[in-house]
Amino acid sequence: MIGVAIFVVFAVLMLAGVPIGVALMLAGSLGIGMADLGWLSIPNNFYAGIAKYPLLALPMFVLVGSIFDRSGVAQRLVNFALAIVGRGPGMLPMVAIGVAMFLGGISGSGPANAAAVGGVMLAAMARAGYPPAYSASVIGAAAATDILIPPSIAFIVYSVMVPGASVPALFAAGMVPGVLAGLALIVPAVWMARRHGFGAGEGGPRPPFFRALREASWGLFAPVLILGGMRAGWFTPTEAAVVAVFYGLFVGLFVYRTI
Repeated sequence: MIGVAIFVVFAVLMLAGVPIGVALMLAGSLGIGMADLGWLSIPNNFYAGIAKYPLLALPMFVLVGSIFDRSGVAQRLVNFALAIVGRGPGMLPMVAIGVAMFLGGISGSGPANAAAVGGVMLAAMARAGYPPAYSASVIGAAAATDILIPPSIAFIVYSVMVPGASVPALFAAGMVPGVLAGLALIVPAVWMARRHGFGAGEGGPRPPFFRALREASWGLFAPVLILGGMRAGWFTPTEAAVVAVFYGLFVGLFVYRTI
């Protein structure tokens, strides 16, 4: 009876246009009141649900993605990738996927990754003659690989919800599947571009390799610091997120001076 009442109240509130979070809170409060569990259990359970130390890493990793976007690291990583693969039909999609995978190893946030890569690659792909729908699909699919590539926010949430799940173990388990997922995206993306003649206007000189490597070296070191530090036991995932924030601020403020 209590369960039916909870679902009915929740459905009525949803139909009335009440926000989902508020509807869940009111329906759950009704169930607690009907079960006579005591109203003090509401704030106690609420605090117990959010008082998880690993959850502090979530906003930090999202902030890392924003900092590396604003500091120009994404643009320098794109130039470095172009220095490796060169220019030509199908090369920009390959660069977009590769940079998205690499940034996924810094922020762990798919939306932040898509914003960073999209801000650099969408205009470049449009100038090269790639259809907007194709460019957006490639970048969106590449950013989705962040759910596997550590430091994945999804893995952190999973470790909180499932007792005994280790964040470092989840990160280690997701590395190879995440890389394989990214590589699996490159093949059809390049094939479609060349089959349909996308990127006919893609050309120009290849960026100097060593100059591009030197400019991108600060961004290339970030995953080594984050994942290597956790692997070596220097800091926990939450501490790694904070270290990454300060590292990104240092690079943006004192190295590139773009923040």
